[in-house]
This record gives sequence, C-alpha cells and structure tokens, in this order.
Amino acid sequence: MTFQSLIHMTILGIIVALPATKSFAASDETASPNIILLMSDDQGWGDVGFNGNDVVKTPHLDAMAVGGVRFDRFYAAAPLCSPTRGSCLTGRYPFRFGILAAHTGGMRVGEITIAEMLKKQGYATGFFGKWHIGWVKPDEVGTRGFYSPPSHHGFDEYFATTSAVPTWNPTITPDDWNSWGGEPSGPWKGGFPYVHNGHEAKENLSGDDSRIIMDRVIPFVEANQAQPFLATVWFHAPHEPVVAGDEFKKLYPKAGTTRKNYYGCITAMDQQIGRLRTKLRELGIEKNTVIFFCSDNGPSDGLTQKGVASAGPFKGHKHTMYEGGVMVPACAEWPGKIPAGTSTDVRCSTVDFLPTVASIVGNSMVRKASRPIDGIDLMPVICGEAGKPDRSLFFGYRRLHNGIDGKAIISGDWKLLQEAKKDGRMRLFDLAKDPFEKIDLSKTLPDQVEILREQLAELEASCQRSRDGADYRY
Repeated sequence: MTFQSLIHMTILGIIVALPATKSFAASDETASPNIILLMSDDQGWGDVGFNGNDVVKTPHLDAMAVGGVRFDRFYAAAPLCSPTRGSCLTGRYPFRFGILAAHTGGMRVGEITIAEMLKKQGYATGFFGKWHIGWVKPDEVGTRGFYSPPSHHGFDEYFATTSAVPTWNPTITPDDWNSWGGEPSGPWKGGFPYVHNGHEAKENLSGDDSRIIMDRVIPFVEANQAQPFLATVWFHAPHEPVVAGDEFKKLYPKAGTTRKNYYGCITAMDQQIGRLRTKLRELGIEKNTVIFFCSDNGPSDGLTQKGVASAGPFKGHKHTMYEGGVMVPACAEWPGKIPAGTSTDVRCSTVDFLPTVASIVGNSMVRKASRPIDGIDLMPVICGEAGKPDRSLFFGYRRLHNGIDGKAIISGDWKLLQEAKKDGRMRLFDLAKDPFEKIDLSKTLPDQVEILREQLAELEASCQRSRDGADYRY
C-alpha cells in the first residue's frame, strides 16, 4: 500500500461494544498462548515498509504484517510516550491513571495490568526496554515522578530503563549530542541506565540498543518455552538520541548523516524483531504465540520538521493532537489464528491490548470489571467477525504549568481536537472526507462542535473520577 492510495480509502467508525461473535480464546491446539507486546519509540506511521515507505528497510515487520494483520488506523492513547505506555498495560485512558505526560508520574499499584492478569493464570511475565511509567531505581530522586518499577506491576523478570537512552552505546552520550542526558562522550545519565531485576546492569551494554534488549528477551523466551509467557518488549528506537551502527548506516549510502542514523536505527530494531520471530520458529512455538507491534506516538517533532521522520500523508507529529501525532504503525501476527494478509481500517487503539489479551486467554476480567475499561477486544475486528464499530476514542496530554492541555475525541467520523499549546483552540474535522485534516469545520458547524465538546467533557469527568480514586479501594 502506498501513501497515495490512502487518499481513496474510506475511514470506518469505531466500536464501544461488539455484538456476540465466535470466541477467539485459546483452544486445545493453542492452549494458553504466549503473548508478546512489541513497541517502538517515536516511530511515525510512515516509517515502515508495510505502510508504503520504500526507503526504510523493515523486512521483518513487513513480513509480520503480511503474515497477520496490518492496522491502517491504529491510535496511541496520547501523542507522547508515558501516557501511551500506561494505556497499553491497563486498557484505560491515561487521564484515568494519572500519567498525563512524560516524567509526570508513575504507574499506580492500584491499576491492574496485563502482567498482573496473566500472572494469576500461571504465565511467566517479563519486561524488557524502556519503562517510562515510573523510576526503575529506588534512589532515582527527581522533581517529577516516583519509584514504580515493572516488578510492582506483575513482571517477574525485567531489564529496564526509566526513560530514553542513545540507540547505540546506551551508556555513553553521543559525541554530537548537546541536549539533555549527559555531556558529549561522557556517561549517559550516570553511565548505567539499565536495571535488571533490581540491580544495576553493567555488562553487555555496548553497540546496538535493540540488540542489547533482545539479548535479554531471547533467554527469557527459551527459559519459559514450556509454559505460557508474556514478553513486553519496548524498544528505545528510534527515539533521540538516535544513532545507528556503521553496518546499518551503510544500508543507506545516498542518505545524509541524520537519515543514515534514523533509518539505520529502525532497520537495526527490525533485525532484532526478525531474530525473535526466528527463535519462536526454532522452538516450534510460533503457532502458540501472538505478537502485537505498534509505536507509542507519532514521529519526533524536530526530525519530522527536517523531513527525516514521517507520519506518512497525515498532519502533525509527536506532541500534536492531529492524526500524525496519535496514529501509529501497527500489526499483529498469530499463525493459524489471524488470517495472513489481513488488513483493517477500523480505528483501534493501545487501550485495546488488555481486553484483547483477556479475550485470547479466556480471562473474564474485562466483563466483570467494576472499574472503567476503555478498550475493546480486537480479535473480532481482526477476523472480520465484528459489525461496524460504534465508540468514541479519547486522546490527550497535559502539562498545565506551560498551559499545555491537548485533547481530542473521535466519534464516528468526526474529530474534535484542542491543540496542545497555550490557548489551544478547538478544531473540527470530518475524517471520512478529510483524513488529512486540511479543512477546519469548527466555525461552519458549531452545533457539531458542541455535541463533541459535551462528549469530551463527559469522558474527562469520568477520567477525573478514576484519577481521584473512585476505582481504588482504600
């Protein structure tokens, strides 16, 4: 599919409650399937081959999309990192659990995560990569956030950083880096940003960061091949500082330095995803393993403005409420369960992971939940068993000290957004006719604005109640 072909696509609606369909839970042949959740960092919708990019090399992700399902309209719950990550684990909007932006909180132990749900069903649970929903070191005192490592949220094994690291030699600040994190050529955030099961990791930390992460994932998979497991793998690539090794930069001889690093970093991550898929096949467990992949938000502001990173034909980038800020590349693979060559333009979201996994493993948590769960089971959508979706999706992030209060709602084909900047104005778009958000209809259709504004206010109020403690026992 090329970027140009998207112009002719019709965007479908969304679901709040699916009609009764056949069950996609584990059968005798796929008892307690393994779950792998892969996520890249700041990778734009247009930064993969399966979305039409014919420059960046992502053969393994492309193979995943061909071998399973490609999501053409998949949304992150926020246009930046931490809120989206929390939504992946809880099935809830970030405004419910109180992580409203990066470095502005930590995951509350009162939240129920995918890992906690699966652990109760006998799953081995592992987390690998960028956590960013709480500090991973108990003495990591800062002005924002708090200590809340993966082990507090259902993960037996973890190899994690609190936040971003260079994508090559993650313990060392790149020579040409002149921003946060460390002095050029000096140690990155103290020099040992990874924590492995409560202890600062100090070995095998040189070279490609995606490979460093996968070097911990593979042994976890091998050790748990005889029992069901959850592996949550959140890469740092291609978040800045984005650096690629020479072998990957050489794949892009005609590109400039910035592009060599960006494209090469993505290809290096893709290679490690291929390594994981190969290992599953070597162990003979690929048919009992479902893999989901997505990015956490749109592409980097600066790299998009330089024409390096890409949201495809969509408007916006990271930190914006436009489609390019929240719509991300996504696919899933489950041989024998997800028909190969499937694609869907139903609007799906990171809040859908928990309900989908619950359905797959036969867990009734979502149906019996006393707290709001914002996501839906995607398996009927993926397998074409669902009717037309009919739900609203809510996005947002907030840093009120800078006057930043970005939010958006999609209801049917209508999208109302408030720009994520001081005095951000409301804008209205008809995504069916205008998927690239070129025509603001807010002044010509004030009644429609008011309808969506009321829906947005109701969602915000519900999230506020959750955030203030309505969903937790005291």
